[in-house]
Amino acid sequence: MLKALGQRLATLPRETRDTLFLLAVIAWVVLPHISHLPAWCTLLTAAVLAWRGRLAVRQRPLPGRWWMAGLIVLTLGLTLFTHRTLLGRDAGVTLIVLMLALKTLELRAKRDAFVIFFLGFFAMLTNFFFSQSLLTAAAMMLALLGLLTALVNAHMPAGRPSLLEAARIAARMALLGAPVMAVLFVLFPRFAPLWGIPNDALSGRSGLSSEMRVGTIASLALDDSIAFRVKFDGEPPRQDQIYFRGPVLSVFDGRQWRELEPRFGVPFTEFIGPAARLEVAGTPVRYEVTLQPNNRPWLLLLDAAAKPPVAPGLEAAMTSELKWFTARPVTDLLRYRAESHLQFRHGPPVRNQVMAEYSELPPGFNPRTHDLARRLLAQHPNDREAQVKAALNLLFNGGYTYTLEPGVFGAHTADEFWFDRKEGFCEHIASAFVVLMRAMNIPARVVTGYQGGELNTVDGYWTIRQSDAHAWTEVWLAGQGWVRIDPTGAVSPGRIGSFQRLQAPQGVFAGALGAVNPTLAANLRAAWEALNNSWNQWVLNYTQSKQLDLLKNLGFKSPSWEDLSYVLLAIIVIVALAGAAWSYWERVQHDPWLRLLARVKRRLRQQGVSLSPAAPPREIATAVTARFGPEAKALADWLLQLEEQRYSRAARRDLAALRREFKQLAWPQ
Repeated sequence: MLKALGQRLATLPRETRDTLFLLAVIAWVVLPHISHLPAWCTLLTAAVLAWRGRLAVRQRPLPGRWWMAGLIVLTLGLTLFTHRTLLGRDAGVTLIVLMLALKTLELRAKRDAFVIFFLGFFAMLTNFFFSQSLLTAAAMMLALLGLLTALVNAHMPAGRPSLLEAARIAARMALLGAPVMAVLFVLFPRFAPLWGIPNDALSGRSGLSSEMRVGTIASLALDDSIAFRVKFDGEPPRQDQIYFRGPVLSVFDGRQWRELEPRFGVPFTEFIGPAARLEVAGTPVRYEVTLQPNNRPWLLLLDAAAKPPVAPGLEAAMTSELKWFTARPVTDLLRYRAESHLQFRHGPPVRNQVMAEYSELPPGFNPRTHDLARRLLAQHPNDREAQVKAALNLLFNGGYTYTLEPGVFGAHTADEFWFDRKEGFCEHIASAFVVLMRAMNIPARVVTGYQGGELNTVDGYWTIRQSDAHAWTEVWLAGQGWVRIDPTGAVSPGRIGSFQRLQAPQGVFAGALGAVNPTLAANLRAAWEALNNSWNQWVLNYTQSKQLDLLKNLGFKSPSWEDLSYVLLAIIVIVALAGAAWSYWERVQHDPWLRLLARVKRRLRQQGVSLSPAAPPREIATAVTARFGPEAKALADWLLQLEEQRYSRAARRDLAALRREFKQLAWPQ
């Protein structure tokens, strides 16, 4: 089939063949955008490209102005209707993709092709607005080679040049430009991105959010994407001790948990203070976190960290609930170092007025849970620890199960969990447990974050995925402060630790490979993620501070952007001068053709033939024929072949053959 297709393409006119190749490259450039574009945009782009390909194959005329005007108006109208604007990243990318496709319907002259090339290069770059992953970079490298091949092919107007030859030239151009790109990557001043990342709607998928709506999600879809990676300096903690703290949810309205309102008037740098009352003990765990962009201000740290995380230019503060955050959302890959203590106490030892905020419940909700609280209070009066243990025992022995498909809950979410459904995922369990604690007048709150993780044995990094997002609770006990209680561990002990990690559904290929050879599938996945992590660490995380550190290593005491510019300019000048000098030296002194011609001239001068320094082979052949007559015919013919080898594509001899013949020539006397 492929052979027949190749034969069919070989019989097409060059214009048709080149057009189809360009359309295929455009489709490859647009392909990664499908998940970000509106459905109508993808369908319209595909229809336009298919229409243009059909016109090229059948050699039909292109549509007229009215067709183009109508399509442009339709494009603008649909874009405005979808995005409510024609400006911004999403609307701009939609327009760029459609204009690139529509421009192919005006491909009549070389200048139209050049416009398409430039639009294609720009559309290729817009893919990095949404993802800077290694896979995206590899796909765009292929797109770059495709566009360069089409561009080189457009500069070959005569005949029917092979696309393979144009691809070789394009690859050579890319290789020659690679050192320049490497120098610019290392030294060109790096600025914060001019775009943001989209707000991800996390409801219905595993991950963190600043609020938790209990019972509104019928099933939880596990998101297998990576949230962050961790590199421990020494021996890592046990997996059941790995709790990365995120938002703390303390306000409940009956259905939704949210964070406490920030205390206004407190400066950002002074947010941490005595209210946290954090006391740490034992040897700290030191580690490095590589946090993926999430458009959130949270810094995920192992519970609990007394010192702020360290990263160049990072300003971090901690709330009284031990949540670390930054002054602005994380919109780029962020790497920071931190240290945490697994043994810690925090919170006031004696109940105070603030504890009232953690004991409030909305009136009129969950009456059966309040009755359960009264029964537990009657069984264990004046013993808070016994009351907490009684609730945990109820979870452990009451037939409760952990599920990702609990269905939609009604208004009384805690009642349904405790008495009707007896199943749910971690948010249901944590919410119902906190409601029960507060009904017993025990201060309690929901803590969200990530629990556990997976060690990648290839590079030694721990991978924490969105599927590792978790919700647990903290209760306040007199003399102890806030104590972590993970009620999910009572319902499903395997969920906490390394025994029953949640796994997202795999793709068809990965699932088939895992079924045939699970070890190979796991090793391939670990190798790929290690490679991706190296890309994140060395490419995406090459920040402004690393550029300045490089200048420090070069001897600059207090490097600045001016120093960086001077170094870059100096390298450009030095490389340009060196290239010019090498080109001149190679051309004049080390051109093998010129060296061979110089040997001929020296030999003839020894025989008394007067030649000008710039005499070409034809002039020399004429001179030796005039001087020696028929005896010089072989030499004259050889000189004409030497000239042909230099200036004619149809040369009969290559330079090596002419060099061998030169040694065997019979010189006239």
